Amino acid sequence: MRLTQYTDYSLRVLIYLALQPDRRCSIQEIADKYEISKNHLMKVVRQLSSAGFVDSVRGVRGGLRLAVDPAEINLAAVIEEMEPDFGMVECLRADNQCVITGPCKLQSMLRQATQAFLDVMREQTLADLLGPQERERLEMILIS
Repeated sequence: MRLTQYTDYSLRVLIYLALQPDRRCSIQEIADKYEISKNHLMKVVRQLSSAGFVDSVRGVRGGLRLAVDPAEINLAAVIEEMEPDFGMVECLRADNQCVITGPCKLQSMLRQATQAFLDVMREQTLADLLGPQERERLEMILIS
């Protein structure tokens, strides 16, 4: 299984904002720290905001911050919101045209594997990514 870059960026934004709880951050600042496209990040932030993970305020005193406590942000919820689908192979996609879909067990196995992945992620929150050691190391990389 592979998550899209879009979801990867979403998780990075949330991590960055969790490390900055006392202030608003700009999209440009986050893009610079991660060395990624500001334009792409704007789309990510828009969806994170619509989903209620990020509070976004426009203007001079604006910026981004988490909309809720990191312990309330479930990683599976973020992934399910940001991923367009989990169609790793054709038979898992809406436009499935695979001629062996009926007798092939791959579809069932991949659905089960995806469910297992999401079940593990449902047990994790953004706060779980930021234990004391991880937080310190991430701050050294991103905040300094």
